[in-house]
Amino acid sequence: MSAAQERFRNIQLQEEFDTHDPKENSLLLPYLRKRSKIIEIVAARDIVFALSQSGVCAAFSRETNRRICFLNGSPDEVIRSLFYNKNNESLITVSVYGSENFSALRCRTTRIEYIWRAKPDAGFPLFESESLKWPGFVEFDDVNGKVLTYSAQDSTYKVFDLKNYTLLYSISDKNVQEIKISPGIMLLIYTRTSCSVPLKILSIEDGTVLKSFNHLLHRNKKVDFIEQFNEKLLVKQEGENLQILDVRNFQLTEVSRTEFMTPSAFIFLYELQLFLTFRNRSVAVWNFRGELVTSFEDHLLWHPDCNTNNIYITSDQDLIISYCKADSNDTSSEENGKTFCIFRHTSLLIYGDMVHLLVRLSYFN
Repeated sequence: MSAAQERFRNIQLQEEFDTHDPKENSLLLPYLRKRSKIIEIVAARDIVFALSQSGVCAAFSRETNRRICFLNGSPDEVIRSLFYNKNNESLITVSVYGSENFSALRCRTTRIEYIWRAKPDAGFPLFESESLKWPGFVEFDDVNGKVLTYSAQDSTYKVFDLKNYTLLYSISDKNVQEIKISPGIMLLIYTRTSCSVPLKILSIEDGTVLKSFNHLLHRNKKVDFIEQFNEKLLVKQEGENLQILDVRNFQLTEVSRTEFMTPSAFIFLYELQLFLTFRNRSVAVWNFRGELVTSFEDHLLWHPDCNTNNIYITSDQDLIISYCKADSNDTSSEENGKTFCIFRHTSLLIYGDMVHLLVRLSYFN
């Protein structure tokens, strides 16, 4: 038996947690009191955080298997996402509020030790000076230890240190359409012309421009995506081949559009120099020579529009755990038709259909 199979062979349900508590939830506004699906689970030390689709977040102790507290600080707070900041042992919540018509993102950080003592109100707000109204955003970059914010009001991107939340530098340019983050660098994608798209590669530490160039495009063809992976640039236009450009020497590799179709999501495996693509319910693994390494044809993801939140990758990037259909031809009920699949992607072999749900939280889906 392989090490991965042995590692997961005896996994079984240990405890069930429920985020719904009619007594506690009575303090919330009506739309937050209803049961709803769990959309995000974060484990930090001996605490499990569960975020429901309605925006209620609860913290549970793995030592006592009891709920510690709810993280919603006010009756109209709808928590949208969670981020565990390992740099300072804290949990960051990103929320919207009914009093603001749910129009602006508000960030708050709370040390894990305060949550453990059931004092979530001991945290403090972050980025209060930023206007994070739609289409503004905040992005947490665990790899580089940075936070990227965008204020649509003045077309300004700002980069903060994830350790102490100090501002490092700003980028004010209305022509920047998108920013992609990769280890050590940022890719700035500018407004395209009819036949090219201006690009800049910056040091993520101080914003220094490392390289600036124009990438040629097919006229009148929509750009499906532009992605950055270290020195590799991935560009795909509608109905065209995938282009893999080495920005060091501008060597170009193309993959036929019949072999590589536009995915709905990517996951880059930096340690292995590979990347995963998700399309419909299928997963494929590619290298940067444009070669298909493997595709998991007998394992279909449960969710047709895969969100990478439904995929877990270990820190060593040696195992992928995903939520799959038990049988690609199975038409049974939703409850019976799901399983967890283990992909060991150092060798890219499949160890599927062997993992059961460890922690079930209020209609986990």
